[in-house]
Amino acid sequence: MQRLIFEEEHDLFREQVRRFMQAEYAPHVERWREQGCCDKEAFLKAGEQGLLFMWADEKYGGLGMKDFRFELIVAEETIRHADPGLFLTLHSRLVGPYIGGLGSEALKDKLIPKCITGEAILGVAMTEPGAGSDVSGIKTRAVRDGDDWIINGSKTYISNGINGTHFVVAARTVPDKKHGLGLFVVEADMPGFSRGRNLKKMGLKAQDTAELFFENVRVPAENVLGDPERGFYSLMHFLAEERLISGSQSLCHAQVAFDITMPYILDRKAFGRPIAAFQNTRFKMAEMRTQLDVAQTFTDQCVMLHNEGKLTAELAAELKYHNTEVESFVMDECVQLHGGAGYMDEFRISHMFTDARVSRIYAGSTEIMKEIIGRSLGLDERELLKNG
Repeated sequence: MQRLIFEEEHDLFREQVRRFMQAEYAPHVERWREQGCCDKEAFLKAGEQGLLFMWADEKYGGLGMKDFRFELIVAEETIRHADPGLFLTLHSRLVGPYIGGLGSEALKDKLIPKCITGEAILGVAMTEPGAGSDVSGIKTRAVRDGDDWIINGSKTYISNGINGTHFVVAARTVPDKKHGLGLFVVEADMPGFSRGRNLKKMGLKAQDTAELFFENVRVPAENVLGDPERGFYSLMHFLAEERLISGSQSLCHAQVAFDITMPYILDRKAFGRPIAAFQNTRFKMAEMRTQLDVAQTFTDQCVMLHNEGKLTAELAAELKYHNTEVESFVMDECVQLHGGAGYMDEFRISHMFTDARVSRIYAGSTEIMKEIIGRSLGLDERELLKNG
């Protein structure tokens, strides 16, 4: 279905990004998947093309391009022509806004230019062994020491954990307050910071996912993001965009799966005729096409609302929930239509299937999304019980 949110400048930009992905990234994807992470040079090359931190002001060396549609195009073309494990968008639009929106002038002057060029690679360190979707369960501590803060604790499942040079770390600053968290930028060369292993995963093999450890890491005042006791509320604010990104990427991933399945069912024969000639195949493709078009319409509407500053946390949760479920449905159907070939790693659909499984978990699990949506309808258990 025709997408109505793009203008000529977006179409020209997409062509530029597509050529870049095909020339610079596509030839390396298999090697990246085998080694468990992309090369750091991938970020430098993206920086040379002006594809990182596009929203940053010109005074930092950015383009001042705040239209989310450009970031959406980068994400979509990365998935289509490179690999979903290459987390450029996590660097630029998931972590970046914490720096731009909450960082001190000293931090922004020092860090943003390097983020634009790809010299600095960002990650966000929230998840702990006992705290995932429920960030209020974070146990990593930050204690004030003069103007500095001392951080102790550990994080796990951190994307860009091996390649990352700077991490936005969520740490507890008020021990007796459930939401008493602060956000701190920890630099990889700070004494007391260390990385664990590059974690082996079911999918997203090209994405480096690591454990991080903090032992008396001293963080200067200029690296504190916003109010050190109100970091929880900053996390909630920025999570809406994270879920928009997650939902958008999941939908694109599903669309690519559909697109590579179409030529397969036209070429593959069973009982003397193409698989596409069977009614079951036509029905399956029709179901997927409809689901994809409905999801795309909703996604594009959310993108435009986000550009206007009107995307709510509840709508972002709906999008993330719906699109990751669509992705899961489409991946399963496409593997089935590939038959035994769909189980073989030499076929792209095989690793796409395993890559997709985490979508319903990270950036807030499906169950958490349903909880957010349900509460927005006035169905809060505590309030209902309190009111009889």
